[in-house]
Order: sequence, then structure tokens, then C-alpha cells
Amino acid sequence: MTSITKAPLAPLLDRLFQEADEASPATAPALAALSEADRERLMRSKTDYVDLYAQLKDLPLAVSRETGTLLYMLARSGKARTIVEFGTSFGISTLYLAAALRDNGGGRMITSEFEPSKVARARQNLTAGGLVHLVDIREGDALQTLRSDLPDSVDLLLLDGAKSLYPEILGLVESRLRPGAFVIADNADYSPEYLAHVRSPDHGYLSTPFGGDVELSMRIC
Repeated sequence: MTSITKAPLAPLLDRLFQEADEASPATAPALAALSEADRERLMRSKTDYVDLYAQLKDLPLAVSRETGTLLYMLARSGKARTIVEFGTSFGISTLYLAAALRDNGGGRMITSEFEPSKVARARQNLTAGGLVHLVDIREGDALQTLRSDLPDSVDLLLLDGAKSLYPEILGLVESRLRPGAFVIADNADYSPEYLAHVRSPDHGYLSTPFGGDVELSMRIC
């Protein structure tokens, strides 16, 4: 058995996914009033996303259960000891990755979230899952919080915050990614600039779409 298939983590994840299913972003007033074109523009904007995500502060904006399991498997198979995450939200993806660190024998995870109420919720969930001691939650703009005090070598990077900032966040961490490190970007279709970068052989990645809404990349040099 693994940490994600037994208590306290398994029932905690079941509850969090149920809550996420009941709080779909599609029903949020901030999005319901927008046209599809306006939603697309906001998701791709490098400035307007701040107001959008502030209006969605009470929603989990969680990865799927399948993506969570994928994150755990990648971290375990790569024997990850250092993980960086952009976009903590309520901490569901953080739980999967921190569980992998614990099952790998320990390590350090750094995650960033600019909404204070979400930081509090994530910390509560990590405490309930017995994983909070492995995670450094940095509150604020990830362009600042992830600019310094990162491990010399990073084994896995998860991008699941404002999609338009994926290239900038990758730029902060890229020089620390070890050969063989995984980079997972959720909903990466909203960031064509990011996809162009990781899909170009000249930039040192092997990259492929996975599961319809995830871009999975491996640092090869």
C-alpha cells in the first residue's frame, strides 16, 4: 500500500474531491457571466488573471483524481526529493506530491499561492494528511516567492497556477531542473508560448500532451 491508498490520506482525498465536484468553476458567478471569448482572454492574460483568480478564491480549482495519481507516480518513479509547485489552491495536488516525498523517504516541497484564504485551507489539509512538515507554502506572487531560495537541483515541477505565467515560472526554475526531471503543466493549452518552448528540441525537453489537458515534459539536458 501507499500513502494515497490508506488513512489518513485516502479518506481526506475522497472528501476533497467530492467538495471539488460540488463546487464546479463553471457555476461560479465570476465565470458564468463571461462569454467563451472573454474566458479565453482572461486565462491567457498576464495581468487580468489576478482579478479573476481572486473572484475564484472559494473554489478548489483542483487537478483531477487521475492527474493526482499521475503526479504521485511520477514523483515516486523518479525518486523525487525536491519538488516545486506553482498554484497550491486547497492543496490537493500538493497532498499527492508530498505523499510521494514521504514514501520516497523524505524531501522538500515548495509551493506558492497568492490567495491567503487558500493558503490557510491548504495548510489545514496538509496537517490533516500528516504531510505539512514536508511542505514550504509561500504566500504571494509566485514571480517573487519562487525567485529565490530554491533547491540547487529540482526533481519535479508542477505548473497549475495562472496559465499565462507558465513560461515565466518555468524560467525561474529551469536552470535547477536536473536531467530526467519531470515538468507537468495542467491546462497548458492556454499557454501557447509555454507549449512552444517545451516542445522545441532546442530547449532541452521531451514533451507530449497527456490525458487531454496535461502537458508532460522531461528535462533531457
